[in-house]
Amino acid sequence: MTQSLAPAVVPMNDLSRGIDRDREDFARVFDEVLASGYVIMGPKHAAFEQELAKYLGVLSASGVASGTDALEIAIKAAMPAGRSIVMTAANAGGYTTTAARRAGYNVRYADVDANSMCLSVETVEQHLSSEIGVVVVTHLYGNLTDINELVAVCHSHGVKVVEDCAQAIGARLSGVAAGSIGDIAATSFYPTKNLGALGDGGAIFTNSEELAVRVRELRQYGWSSKYRVTRAGGTNSRLDELQAGFLGVRLPLLDGLNERRRSIVASYVAAAMDGPLQVLPAASAHHVAHLAVALTDRRDEIRAALSLGGVQTDVHFPVPDHLQPGFAAAAQSLPITERLAQEVLSLPCFPEMTDDEIDAVCTAISALR
Repeated sequence: MTQSLAPAVVPMNDLSRGIDRDREDFARVFDEVLASGYVIMGPKHAAFEQELAKYLGVLSASGVASGTDALEIAIKAAMPAGRSIVMTAANAGGYTTTAARRAGYNVRYADVDANSMCLSVETVEQHLSSEIGVVVVTHLYGNLTDINELVAVCHSHGVKVVEDCAQAIGARLSGVAAGSIGDIAATSFYPTKNLGALGDGGAIFTNSEELAVRVRELRQYGWSSKYRVTRAGGTNSRLDELQAGFLGVRLPLLDGLNERRRSIVASYVAAAMDGPLQVLPAASAHHVAHLAVALTDRRDEIRAALSLGGVQTDVHFPVPDHLQPGFAAAAQSLPITERLAQEVLSLPCFPEMTDDEIDAVCTAISALR
């Protein structure tokens, strides 16, 4: 038997492989949409919203045009009257800051827990005030942390909790899905996400009928009925029929694809044992391994060595929000956030990776010793 050779370069991602896997079903959906005559908010869109809500165990799911739109609309829907500040973490790529500012609100940042890299009661509670109306919790890298106590503390201060599930769709903690713990949640269907479309898209989900009504009005001009604007702050943000159909193809595959991601990370964790690279585990259903993330205080050196071993890497995310020049945030110190920004790096992790590619990454990690 001829032994297969390890690839010369292991990519961070290769979207073409997932497209090839699903090509036949995508072609069927395309033909069905063309035949139906519906291109916006048609039967595929309605079916996907229902299927997504059922999958997550929530009352309502509403499709929108992007994950950023989803965050903006969710924040608008949840913001209590008379409040104007959104609190969030500064280590998640700037998406919440962008969405909150587009919604017309100011942003403040809290530091993150050193282990989960997410907001926690300990990092948030000390900053809560009567001005803060919404706390956005990002389940970073696919890790659904236990935020039940944080939600309770926020509610005791009259603060609503928005979950950003863009990296954690399908994660479950004690059987409860990411996005069903806080007041309302947002996700992205950007093509690299665990549940990715062939273009942009997003969704908002909630167990509150009141918030669901607000979302449906806000995503379409503020209409309560056609041409009747009754809610201020409306926009035009709709998930198109083709993307809804494509996502309907992939939703039943999501749990299996997430399990494949977890197995990839487990291989990396084993390869990194006792070495200079600490690969963060994704060992159970609460973590869907959107990214395979590692920590090292020798990042540039390690990335160069992995590159020589044929392994691409990336950094998610190198500049915290409060240090981004374009955000011009008030000066503050977030020591854990700032340290992690200097130490994190991402390894290839997508479910269509071959076993040879996974082995090549493990070999390169083991060689770091």
